[in-house]
Amino acid sequence: MSALQQRINDDVKTAMRSKDKDRLGVLRLITAAFKQKEVDERIELDDTMVLAIMDKMTKQIRDSMQQFEQAGRNDLVAKEAFELKIIQEYLPAQLTEDEISQIIAECIAASGAESAKDMGKVMSLLKPRLQGRADMGKASGLVKQQLS
Repeated sequence: MSALQQRINDDVKTAMRSKDKDRLGVLRLITAAFKQKEVDERIELDDTMVLAIMDKMTKQIRDSMQQFEQAGRNDLVAKEAFELKIIQEYLPAQLTEDEISQIIAECIAASGAESAKDMGKVMSLLKPRLQGRADMGKASGLVKQQLS
């Protein structure tokens, strides 16, 4: 079991003891996603995979929040925002736009990319470095911007 996964499991127990039902619900949602991945692929997760799962969850939550805002469902937006806050407690510190741009420039140089056609090469180098630390959608836009 990865260190991050163990930390989340310990926090589940703490939330149970303190009877924090809202936090416990989110933590159980996270652990269920881990279990599903382990069972589906018959593997044991490491921290990189755990971060990838949590990164995917944050993206889904942000998409849901956007749709709920458009529908005028502020109650559901607040619920999703709470879930996002809990998940982000376990993710590494988010990078600033300047830091992301610097990493993108390094990946462009390392891959030898010259135009938008080479974006796949850059993204393959970039994803492991930004996993859980930046929104890949925004990073993709910055890559396009730097390559054009």
